[in-house]
This record gives sequence, C-alpha cells and structure tokens, in this order.
Amino acid sequence: MVEVADTGIGIPEEAMSHLFEEFFRAPNARLVEREGTGLGLSIAYETVQNFAGRISVQSDLGVGTRFTVTLPLAETRD
Repeated sequence: MVEVADTGIGIPEEAMSHLFEEFFRAPNARLVEREGTGLGLSIAYETVQNFAGRISVQSDLGVGTRFTVTLPLAETRD
C-alpha cells in the first residue's frame, strides 16, 4: 500500500466521480492552474488496474487530498 497526500486545494465532491477519466480536470484546478492535460490520474488508474490493484481518494476542499494505492503481493516462484 502506498499513500500520497497533499495540503492543496482539494477536489470538489461533484468532481470525484470523474476524477480518473481521461482529460478530466476539476473545475477548481482549472481556475488555479491553466496547464495540465488531465491524463495523470487516468494513467495511474489504468496502471493500478493492470496490476489487479485498487486506487482510492479522499479529499476535503481547502484541506488537501490523499490517494491510496493498494497492490496485491507478488506470487513467488519455486
């Protein structure tokens, strides 16, 4: 399990269901920063899914965001 957290602007509740879609950027992120493709989280989501893992997010506006990535243990070979 890996957690990444910040103390940034946070993500609005109405944006959470779209967060991992390609080219999506939360409205408040577009207001703060003009640059960005909206690809980073969709690539991270796809990568985690390819390894049979899970990615989750918790966020509070004005407080910050925490992403948690959980990957299964690798099988050992004899």
